[in-house]
Amino acid sequence: MRAVSEDPTNVLNCSPQRQQQLSTLLKPYGIEINYIADDETIPGSFFGEREAGLIGSKLYLRHDTPIHSALHESGHYICMDPARRAKLDTDAEGDYDEENGVCYLQILLADHIPNMGKERMMVDMDSWGYTFRLGSAQAWFEQDAEDAEAWLIQHNIIDILQQPTWQFRLN
Repeated sequence: MRAVSEDPTNVLNCSPQRQQQLSTLLKPYGIEINYIADDETIPGSFFGEREAGLIGSKLYLRHDTPIHSALHESGHYICMDPARRAKLDTDAEGDYDEENGVCYLQILLADHIPNMGKERMMVDMDSWGYTFRLGSAQAWFEQDAEDAEAWLIQHNIIDILQQPTWQFRLN
């Protein structure tokens, strides 16, 4: 097993302090953080290994789970329609518009985590291997994500000032 400090991608991980910050951030959405021992498999993880897991409103994290993964999976829970949310187990499914909305939302939510912010989230997304048509998360966010922003506003997930409404998608 690789120690948290040996992360070759240099992404910020879910240390105990970060898990507490995530718990506070995600509480308005009804998302419950579940801590998994470092040597255990993460339940509900679609990608496996150290990626966050999601079953219903329960988000499963280890100390080596990247924060971007925790916010991405949380974003799916927030952005999916109620019917999918009610039966959610591991695979968030979702379409192209929702996936873009999730990526945009995780960048915005990163500003609410001390010592993280949008800029670090975008660097971590690039480092981990997220791919965007313009070559980087930052270029996408700043130059090509109007549709994602509009989708989030349409579903009342963010407001016109790009601030979370602390509501999840209702339809």
